[in-house]
Amino acid sequence: MEKTNATYYDSEKKFNTNDYECERKLKMNFNNEKYEQNQQNQQNQMNGHEEAWLEAYGFNTFFMKQWSALDQDIKTNGLIGRVIADFGQKLRVAINEGECLANRPVELKQMKSGIATGDWVVVKPLNDGEEAIVLHVFQRFSKFSRAAAGVEVKEQIVATNIDTVFLAQSMNKDFNLRRMERYLVAAWDSGATPVILLTKADLCEAPEVYIEQMASIAPGVEVIALSSVSGMGLSQMTKYVTKGKTVAILGSSGVGKSTLVNALMGHDVLKTQSIREDDSKGRHTTTHRELLLLPGSGLILDTPGMRTLALWDAENGEGMERIFGEIEGIIKECRFSNCTHKSEPGCAIRAALRSGRLEEKKWINWQKLQKEIKFIESKANKKERALHKQGAKSNTRKNISVYEVD
Repeated sequence: MEKTNATYYDSEKKFNTNDYECERKLKMNFNNEKYEQNQQNQQNQMNGHEEAWLEAYGFNTFFMKQWSALDQDIKTNGLIGRVIADFGQKLRVAINEGECLANRPVELKQMKSGIATGDWVVVKPLNDGEEAIVLHVFQRFSKFSRAAAGVEVKEQIVATNIDTVFLAQSMNKDFNLRRMERYLVAAWDSGATPVILLTKADLCEAPEVYIEQMASIAPGVEVIALSSVSGMGLSQMTKYVTKGKTVAILGSSGVGKSTLVNALMGHDVLKTQSIREDDSKGRHTTTHRELLLLPGSGLILDTPGMRTLALWDAENGEGMERIFGEIEGIIKECRFSNCTHKSEPGCAIRAALRSGRLEEKKWINWQKLQKEIKFIESKANKKERALHKQGAKSNTRKNISVYEVD
């Protein structure tokens, strides 16, 4: 082969290195342009109509940063959506084009807990967009959880990515300060801001008495008296449901949650039933958690009435300190650090109970919640040890099997 002026000759063709360099640069430019075009396409997904949709449903900078960091394959093949209803194995997801049903994924790498109503996801549409599969779940900024009912210790997620949690009680026989203390602990632990709603004000002769009592156990929490019939208090409530903000409404059956949602929507979108007159007990109307977009404002999550609310992971949250901080402070005044508050001399708790500084019912409720927290924590640790032991045995069996084969 003869070499002349940086040009290579063979029997088949003549190929100039200058031409080769030009072709290489053209390919590089083409690939760069293609990459930039893909990036622009992704950016376009955040512009125009979709940007308005995302903003309306609460997709803020917290989620935008996560979207930017996702693998290009996920962003290319998937669409951003928000879970607006949970039917068990099926999830209804709102996307820019409308809605689709997605199967609940068995496992995703980034999932530490199951998908819940309010979650932001990336879905891949199937069958002309009517169905979809979940490719990714975004990290949450808030999560309201409780310990699931039953023998097994596990978390049940009630709502995610909520800015404000409305805690509803009606001003009748349902009114219970001790139950509200429990709800407030869970609400502060969720990362959302709690607001107390006292419903059925039109049926109450002295709502100010209920408001005063509730405010006494909830420092820093707004208490709103409401009536869906007269419209009383609705304007105070709506200031929390602004564009792009999500609120959840929680409480027992029959407190008027669905009625309030209908009042905010401006028409009936949820079924309602009256309470039983003999005991003020409610009837279950809402059967699943559903996220609704309010006209011209934010989103509201209606939930089924909760008979019980067992605290979850409360030992690691701020709720107990916020609601029972006074008790924690008094305990530090005890003469002995290991005081059981029963018969020890210099017990500040017993002194506070005698003087009226500490309400006995609040002290009893604090003790009850502490026992519950420790019990759940103990069961969770026991379960974790059992799973760890089971995994160790499994690994041992695998090692023995490998050894015998060798």
